[in-house]
Amino acid sequence: MAAAPGRGSRVAEPPGYHDQKADHLSRLHKIEGQIRGVTRMVDEDRYCIDVVTQIGAVTRALHEVALGLLDEHARNCLLTAARSEPDEAEAKLDELSLAMRRLTRM
Repeated sequence: MAAAPGRGSRVAEPPGYHDQKADHLSRLHKIEGQIRGVTRMVDEDRYCIDVVTQIGAVTRALHEVALGLLDEHARNCLLTAARSEPDEAEAKLDELSLAMRRLTRM
């Protein structure tokens, strides 16, 4: 049984990002390395602006991954639901809207 939208829904089908999973994992591993680099910069007492610049780069990289996941959700999960189950499509649209709000909250 699927959980309520936004609550870590589990479905039998693979997630919408399934075909891009390797790309997402690769990007996330690079981001992980960037985070370690920022940690090292702070440990080494690097110049504040340089640290903040790197944090900005990490933040942008994470946003790009999130935007890719949202795009794949819309193109796969939402579109599939719209074609076969209008009520489910409405729920998926609400879920997408909520996720976009959470992503853009600063």
